[in-house]
Amino acid sequence: MTNQEIIEKLKKSDLSAYQNLNMLFEICLNVLDNDQGLAIKTCKFVKNEAAIRSTDMKFFDLYNKCLLFLAPHSFDEYMLYIEKDREPQKRFWKPRRKILLPTAKDIQALIDDELDLLAISMPPGSGKSTLEIFALTWVMGKFPDMPNLASAHADKLTRSLYDGAMQIITDPEYLWSDVFPGVKLESQNAKDETINLKSAKRFKTLTCRSIDGGLTGATRCEKLLCADDLCSGIEEAMSKDRLDKLWEKYTNDLKSRKKQGCKELHIATRWSVHDVIGRLERMYENDPRAKFIVLPALNENGESNFNYDHGVGFDTQYFEDMRNTLDDVSFRCLFMNQPIEREGLLFHEDELRRYFDLPGAGYDANGNLIKFNEPDAILGICDTKDTGKDYEFLPVAYQYGNDFYLEDCICDNGKTEMLDELCASILVKHKVKACRFESNNAGGRTADIVNDLVKQKGGFTHITKRFTTSNKETKIIVNSPWVKEHVLFKDKTKYSSKSNYAKMMYFLLSYTMAGKNKNDDVPDGLAQLAMFVQSMSAGQVRIFQRPC
Repeated sequence: MTNQEIIEKLKKSDLSAYQNLNMLFEICLNVLDNDQGLAIKTCKFVKNEAAIRSTDMKFFDLYNKCLLFLAPHSFDEYMLYIEKDREPQKRFWKPRRKILLPTAKDIQALIDDELDLLAISMPPGSGKSTLEIFALTWVMGKFPDMPNLASAHADKLTRSLYDGAMQIITDPEYLWSDVFPGVKLESQNAKDETINLKSAKRFKTLTCRSIDGGLTGATRCEKLLCADDLCSGIEEAMSKDRLDKLWEKYTNDLKSRKKQGCKELHIATRWSVHDVIGRLERMYENDPRAKFIVLPALNENGESNFNYDHGVGFDTQYFEDMRNTLDDVSFRCLFMNQPIEREGLLFHEDELRRYFDLPGAGYDANGNLIKFNEPDAILGICDTKDTGKDYEFLPVAYQYGNDFYLEDCICDNGKTEMLDELCASILVKHKVKACRFESNNAGGRTADIVNDLVKQKGGFTHITKRFTTSNKETKIIVNSPWVKEHVLFKDKTKYSSKSNYAKMMYFLLSYTMAGKNKNDDVPDGLAQLAMFVQSMSAGQVRIFQRPC
């Protein structure tokens, strides 16, 4: 009977009997040298079964044996094991594991040669640098004779990487030496920020050096090159010349240290599309061996992505407070990791006109609008969803003279049938007098269906179609002055951060002329609104007395 057959038979046995589960673990020890993949897979099975029964001390001890067995091979189990004797509130990995485990698996894939380049973008304080330190010490133990390099924008940051690695390797609070018993600390140099393991060699197991610290002749990098926040912050990010120089330093001083087969791990808070990660993303956009991860502060529902256990993370209220404190662009760069070029933004926060209520507005006890001064017109346009990640955008504007109060909108990329219903409902709700639908691609079909739905709901909106052929970017730019001058947007306090209105403002304020835009439906829709209003004005007839 083969090892695989024995393992499968034991898996079907009574695993609440300690001897059966322990026998599976003993097989893992025996087959490790001949079939590492089978041994690791089986041991993970044993670990999970032992964890279920860990209230029994025998199974708890078996669980820890499995962690130690797996630690040299699995990054996740490595972090669990070396911290297992630390006080729960002092541990890094276990409180963050349920959120950062996919990221740890990507680091595993990088070291297992499934990837060549991995970039991770996370908010400040979320644990990205500490995760990097754990990865470095794991790689150092696995490959002590291969030099590694860690760099950052400043000496203080590289020193923290050096200190963190030294602490894990030497502090008995961490069980690093249990995982790598045959690997000893050969030497360290705090001044040069170098750590060397196992045997003396010219290029140390780890060298930590800032990107301006002079790397020529200092080291080679054979296994892992770590770049941690190479961009120093907003001041550098706002200078294209400085970002160009940073790219030159990366390519000439950092990347040139790599030997063939060396992996790259970039960890950063994103500031600019022209930073190192941004340029790498464009270079390796279609490369399956390069992966770019973005972990924003808030998810699609406006909830925290970093609400770690034991109160060590950040709740939604914390990030909402940051959103209200910072300007919109800084929050999106710093916390949402959505780099935007400020000098290329078409719509700036301080340029937009805002309002709290419609002229003469009155509300019932539930906050519903029940009266307002009669507007000259209530208008809408619809930039219809085409395919993929496109959004359907339908703003409703109340006209008072030359001002257009944008009171409500649909800004959604859901299913077509749902969007048709939403568009019809908003037109009926606001008693929109006239609405123009973009008629290219799916727009003509949408206009016909929405028109029928409005009639079924008792509405009376006059819906028209217009085929748009002009260059979209040009249309957005030339109509932007009209939008800034004539459209009023609700004050931030008047809409929820999870609402369609918030999505609209996000897309509007992130539209840039200096880089690629992932979504331009909102600025395009407002340009269409400008054209719609101006086309109606152009058709008006004025009667005047003929001069003598």
